[in-house]
Amino acid sequence: MEKELIIHSTPTEVQIALLENSRLVELHYQKTNNNFTVGDIFLGKIRRLMPGLNAAFVDIGHKKDAFLHYTDLGPKLKSLIKFTNGAVSGSIKTSRLDQFKIEKDINKNGKIDQVLNRRQPLLVQVLKEPISTKGPRLSCEITIPGRYLVLTPFSDIVAVSKKIGNTEERKRLKLLIESIRPKNFGVIVRTAAEGKKVADLHEELQIMLDKWESIHAQMHKAKPPLKLLSELDKTSSILRDLLTDSFHKVVVDDKQLFQNIKGYLSSIAPEKMDIVQFHRSNKPIFDVFGVTKQIKQSFGKTATMSSGAYLVIEHTEAMHVIDVNSGHKMSSNNAEEAVLKVNMEAAEEIARQLRLRDIGGLIIVDFIDMKKAEHKKQLLTSMRAAMKKDRAQHTILPLSKFGLMQITRQRVRPEVKIDTTEVCPTCNGTGKMNASILLVEDIERDLNYIFQSRPKANVKLVVHPYIEAYLKKGLLSKQVKWSRQFWKWIKITSNNDFYLTKYNFFDENEDEIRLSN
Repeated sequence: MEKELIIHSTPTEVQIALLENSRLVELHYQKTNNNFTVGDIFLGKIRRLMPGLNAAFVDIGHKKDAFLHYTDLGPKLKSLIKFTNGAVSGSIKTSRLDQFKIEKDINKNGKIDQVLNRRQPLLVQVLKEPISTKGPRLSCEITIPGRYLVLTPFSDIVAVSKKIGNTEERKRLKLLIESIRPKNFGVIVRTAAEGKKVADLHEELQIMLDKWESIHAQMHKAKPPLKLLSELDKTSSILRDLLTDSFHKVVVDDKQLFQNIKGYLSSIAPEKMDIVQFHRSNKPIFDVFGVTKQIKQSFGKTATMSSGAYLVIEHTEAMHVIDVNSGHKMSSNNAEEAVLKVNMEAAEEIARQLRLRDIGGLIIVDFIDMKKAEHKKQLLTSMRAAMKKDRAQHTILPLSKFGLMQITRQRVRPEVKIDTTEVCPTCNGTGKMNASILLVEDIERDLNYIFQSRPKANVKLVVHPYIEAYLKKGLLSKQVKWSRQFWKWIKITSNNDFYLTKYNFFDENEDEIRLSN
């Protein structure tokens, strides 16, 4: 499987598309001013205790107080509080935990007001980004992730990813980590560590310990709320978590971001630096790699598959409901086999849609009814196999007696919603617009105005693809005629996001030439 990361940068956000075999499977948006990313570590302050909810509200600098439930405190809460207080006051002068006495675990069925006090400072980590009207959700089980390892302070546990199936390799990694990890630091070995040498793992472990030391240093005399460690930007975190030999291309259209990614890869995987490419074409990067078209096809209430079958995806307050429909193209001598084929195709598309839209919570899927038990079993196996590529935690239950499949999927950030329907901006939905035959005259009139006011300007015209084809058609095209009329070659390019009669002019610096009405 070939993976590609296509990155489009704008002044306000970075848009990231993950393609597997040229098929869009994940879409991420990161606002450049987003201060609350999953994995960020803060020194917060308890604002309110809510015994009824068995939770606390914590001030970490967000407009809405963050939510911390008792179940997210972790068993080592007392050790965390002791370290926080000591680091803030200065009585704990080192980030090392060799001499640190680990406190007794808290009762997993205890009450929030038995372990936390109002106004006390507390080290917390963002578990879920702010969603809708809710603030961030927090955890006190601090983790510092790397490409191969995850560091967990106040623990002695070494765990190896279940995705590493080789028993000898699991044993090798566990013994290796046991020999290099410091006292009172637990380590989770990630799938990417398979086959790696001790030097690679030791180097990354040291980087994570340096981050922990930085957290400790910043806490001295600090006043909450304060961000202590920022998770990598979305692009780098995706590369860290997904980068494998199957990744063969990272394309980015922003020079600064291009340099940042090259720099990041040089530190974690120098052999992969050549896969990073800078997009130099004048055409939008998402258009060149077919991302825009796939977004238009994949979002909305209905998602159509290659066979003609389609999914209807509905969102309610409590759950998401997906209905599988065969469409009008299901024809076969064996109806049962035909139904199974459609359901198997739907399982692949549903797994893709859940990743693409980042749908979380409870999902109910109404597959086309099947009578044979072996077919139902095949469908469950296929669904689970399709969801294996999904990094979010999920559970898939067998079909119920009503033919419904229940899926739960972890949600850590707002669902990706893109409205693919278009209201004509020219007619505002009235169904009528100015005669399109006059469009060329309007463009010519504007060109006249531009060259009168800016005689030396180099002008680029951006239009809808249909208009671009019309303006360039033939030996004596409009483009050629304009070059003779204005004694200037006017570059014409297209933008798929433009409606039919929209056009813009740009100068040689790619700045839009705005025309007063």
